[in-house]
Amino acid sequence: MKLVDETIQAYDYDLPEALIAQHPSPERDSDRLMVLNRQTREIRHYRFQDLPGLLKEGDLVVINDTRVFPARLKGQKATGGRIELLLVSKEQGEEGVWRCMAKRVARMKPGGKLYFQEGVEGRILEIEGGTVKVAFTPPLFEALLKVIGEIPIPPYIHRPSGPSEEDVRRYQTIFARKTGAVAAPTAGLHFSQNVLKDLRERGIEVTALTLHVGPGTFLPIRESRISAHRMHEEFYEVSEDAAHRINLAKEEGRRVIAVGTTVVRTLESAVKEGRVQAGPGRTSLFIYPPYTFQVVDGLVTNFHLPKSTLLLLVCSFADKELVFRAYEVAKEKGYRFYSYGDAMLIL
Repeated sequence: MKLVDETIQAYDYDLPEALIAQHPSPERDSDRLMVLNRQTREIRHYRFQDLPGLLKEGDLVVINDTRVFPARLKGQKATGGRIELLLVSKEQGEEGVWRCMAKRVARMKPGGKLYFQEGVEGRILEIEGGTVKVAFTPPLFEALLKVIGEIPIPPYIHRPSGPSEEDVRRYQTIFARKTGAVAAPTAGLHFSQNVLKDLRERGIEVTALTLHVGPGTFLPIRESRISAHRMHEEFYEVSEDAAHRINLAKEEGRRVIAVGTTVVRTLESAVKEGRVQAGPGRTSLFIYPPYTFQVVDGLVTNFHLPKSTLLLLVCSFADKELVFRAYEVAKEKGYRFYSYGDAMLIL
């Protein structure tokens, strides 16, 4: 099929800065929830705590249980200049070595030394494709990162002195279990224990998979032609139990409701010959219109940045005209946008 809108400019929109949520709402499930019906094209308005009543008995809700780690490191170069790194992934088989993103990579050179808190030192091994490979001494481990690292909240959330205690607590889902993400799966931030309890009491199943969200979620599409964009690869894992539950739901004609674009990309990457396969994997799947979904029947998501891969995925699931009309309604009604913002349910 031919791409309907071939240039990224077709997915731009204006957003008043005042609508970019700077703080989470007082309660996770008190955020607003816009509901889009793809068949009737109706738009309705609720609160997130209403979600269980908007789904059907037998629906299967799939969440992402990844946990954000303190992946942003601030330090100094040997010259005394400031340096900021975003840890992306450990290099397999190389102790203490990480692939990182950094500001002003062009000014770095292999062999350069970097200095951080607690006596941690880094040595630049190589620079490739806008990323830098750094060997850390001592090797970075979770307890050490809690001391020298910061939760990497998105750049549109303004914290001059770094993430607050509120961010440490709220930029994490209540079901975060497996450490490895550099960004939160933000659709999951709205879930409370009460919402999970209500879902189960209504006969709605909940299962989890893991996708460690990478830095690509922060990156805009810079190519004019959408098809030229390449996604960063991300690690995912689907347990035997989750794969069984998802496949059974599909066989029985029950709906699979994905919580967030990360869950969508995992499910659509893990499906082979009509069945979701259990096990670990890596995905660089880029979903943009037109796309035929094999697993997902419903989507819980946030309101996304213009010209972003996340917006393109949503426009693949519900057509672009409906999504952009919903975004205009959201602006008119004062919905809050992006990571700490309100949510959307597409059925």
